[in-house]
Amino acid sequence: MLDFKIPEIVDKQWVDECLKNVHSMNCEYAFGNVFIWRTAYSARICKYKDFFICRWGRGKDISYCVPIGKGDYKDAVEQVILDAENQGVALKFYGVTENYKKILDKYFPGKFTYEYDDAYNDYIYSVPKMAELRGKKYHGKRNHITNFKKNNPDWSFEKISKDNIDECIALHTDWIKNKEQESTDEDSDYSLEFEAVLTAFEYFDALDLTGGLIRINGKVIAYTLGERQSDKVFITHFEKAPADVQGAYPIINQEFTKNCLMEYEYVNREEDLGLEGLRKAKQSYYPEIFLEKSIATYNG
Repeated sequence: MLDFKIPEIVDKQWVDECLKNVHSMNCEYAFGNVFIWRTAYSARICKYKDFFICRWGRGKDISYCVPIGKGDYKDAVEQVILDAENQGVALKFYGVTENYKKILDKYFPGKFTYEYDDAYNDYIYSVPKMAELRGKKYHGKRNHITNFKKNNPDWSFEKISKDNIDECIALHTDWIKNKEQESTDEDSDYSLEFEAVLTAFEYFDALDLTGGLIRINGKVIAYTLGERQSDKVFITHFEKAPADVQGAYPIINQEFTKNCLMEYEYVNREEDLGLEGLRKAKQSYYPEIFLEKSIATYNG
């Protein structure tokens, strides 16, 4: 029987050890991501032998990540099947990439059906291309950055540390206020994301997060942060800047990549969630990989 619990910071060591065996570049497969969103998505984690398993949701709205680790994979999946039965729900694995689809079909042929939605696919970019922005297709990005530097000659970049975290939180607070004033949607709610941001900053060092910020006249006007997923992949979790500062997003993106990510091959900038503006922004950087992820439902 699987014993799920709320993720705690002390779990990072054993979860990271399991995640060394991951066969995908999913943004979900990083302890920091699970930890900071644990309240928003009702995340629960479990250690089964040498496998990490995550469960999200409550009641009948529950999904799981595929087991990640080493050992008897069929046995680990069978344990998740039993847990879903005990919860009274159909087993659904979220974020199943082609690699894990092959593994599930190997051990459970014909037992899983797969549903795809582009809104939940990951945008993964080449780090060198994001740092250099060379070529015709990045002409607009380079122009925005050039204009930013021209209009703000005293701009500067620095890495996030305990000394400037409060300034990043203040920026994010102002960003929310502006969004709420602009929004015509009464259901707009940024509280869950903000809670995740506050958690990320509270445990910034313990989670081994990396971030950067841009200043103008000494004031923080943009920040970004994320975490290592593997030796090859970095995951960007948050990136905020005022919409009325031309070039703020392109320059924090490029400067952070140049100063903090050059040891990696790829940067995963997560999903677009089907939001038109977010999708347009992510597509404008021309992802190297559009990582397809499905929901695998067990029909055994």
